[in-house]
Amino acid sequence: MTQPFAARTVTCPACGGPSRYAPDNPWRPFCSERCKQLDLGAWASERFRVPDPTPPDPGELSDGRLPS
Repeated sequence: MTQPFAARTVTCPACGGPSRYAPDNPWRPFCSERCKQLDLGAWASERFRVPDPTPPDPGELSDGRLPS
């Protein structure tokens, strides 16, 4: 027999407010659709980036192409 999912309150990653982490919250782990969309927009505009420790190749152009 399966146990029912125990809902808990977590911190919304976008606004820091409380968010219900349960199947009845379609935006989980976010507290609202607005926070989910703001986070998606941040990813789309590349505000969240992972730094590349590799130094750029001096023969590469700024857009990553090699000169012809």
